Amino acid sequence: MIRKLDDFDIKILDLLQHDATATMAELSEKTGLSANACWRRIRLLEADGVIKNRVTLLDPQKIGLGITVFVCIRCAEHSQDWLDNFLQIVNESPEVIEFYRLAGDIDYLLKLQVASISEYDRLYKKLVSRVKLTDVSAIFSMEELKHSTILPLPETSDKAKA
Repeated sequence: MIRKLDDFDIKILDLLQHDATATMAELSEKTGLSANACWRRIRLLEADGVIKNRVTLLDPQKIGLGITVFVCIRCAEHSQDWLDNFLQIVNESPEVIEFYRLAGDIDYLLKLQVASISEYDRLYKKLVSRVKLTDVSAIFSMEELKHSTILPLPETSDKAKA
């Protein structure tokens, strides 16, 4: 069930998306709610799964993982056993930071963050040796032009009035 967000929820989510280290006092001041009310709302948003996790975002370049690779995969088999095996390999590969099942010509898309082409090649060889695939093609990113973890939220009535 999708939780109905009110203006206070949206304000809290917006603030936390920009800075998850914001204190209850800061959230209280910026939302007009008490610190206890902010805390209770955050707990409800977490319990409802709206807030999935609070993390620290790292700069891949600064930790030696400066190559982003998008891997397009086509497969001939679509059985549950095949998928379970594929999922196991992907889940044991920390280089895979995003994984999608797609509609259209490509069946799966993986986003990898690796240190080198040889690191990608190692993962490629592991993948094709353990999973039957029809086609694997890699697209290497030359430059990241936009990256955001901030999701667009519905406008609050305050924003709508402005």
